[in-house]
Amino acid sequence: MQFWIIQTLNGVAYGMLLFLLSAGLSLILGMMNIANLAHGAFYLLASYIGYSIMRHTASFPLALVAGSLTGMAIGFATERLLMRRLRGRTHSQVLGSIGIALILADATLVIWQGDPLTIRPPALLARSIDLWVMRFPAYRLFIIVCGLLIAVGLNLVLRRTRLGAVIRASVDNQEMARAVGIDIEKVFMWTFGFGSLLAGFAGVMGAPYLSVYPGLDWELLPLTLVVVIVGGIGSINGAIVGSLILGLLDNFGRALFPDLAYFTLFVPMIIILAFRPGGLLPRS
Repeated sequence: MQFWIIQTLNGVAYGMLLFLLSAGLSLILGMMNIANLAHGAFYLLASYIGYSIMRHTASFPLALVAGSLTGMAIGFATERLLMRRLRGRTHSQVLGSIGIALILADATLVIWQGDPLTIRPPALLARSIDLWVMRFPAYRLFIIVCGLLIAVGLNLVLRRTRLGAVIRASVDNQEMARAVGIDIEKVFMWTFGFGSLLAGFAGVMGAPYLSVYPGLDWELLPLTLVVVIVGGIGSINGAIVGSLILGLLDNFGRALFPDLAYFTLFVPMIIILAFRPGGLLPRS
């Protein structure tokens, strides 16, 4: 019984980390129709920035802020200098974002070398908590709580606020949005920047859990794309469901069938897409 509870909590924690990363991509891909394959590279760069800040200041909150702002800054630059010029040209967006991802990956390799690095979680979270008949790492519970809070916050902003209405109007009918005085370019820039900020936030949050090493961006990017597509492109609730499914399948697959980990991970995804090609919870 203890094995199943621990593996379930590990799967939920990993799923929430994937959600933190995929929520930003879901906003960018689903609401702006921009194929940003550099999203994983934003995660990686923010992880390394967070590591450096943590090494020099020993402040995890400061590392979290620095990594998040790094993600937002690189997102602003990418949208303003590249994606705005390639709007509506999906193939060009894919090639351009892959180029950015490769440049960032090489830059991080030159600066931080190729050894795996780990950020130490705050002392308050660097321990285990008693849960009934077992102990579970406090930091993983912290990831779960952060993921749930961000999910609730995103839903409230997009559905209940004027800002959310402006974003949805800009996506659904650009001509009408411009007619009522909405600055579409500014809305898209800030939406892209916020999605990139979430990637940076996830990068620092994930460093104590997954460590940081070259190639991590390309390991996480396919999983993030699966989450977004299976959950429903542009759907925050779909990203939550897709992340939890993927996290649990990955964790139980590696624990029970290590030689068939990818089989147990991707075959259910293919089955879901075969019967729900629009995703489990498509954006209305």
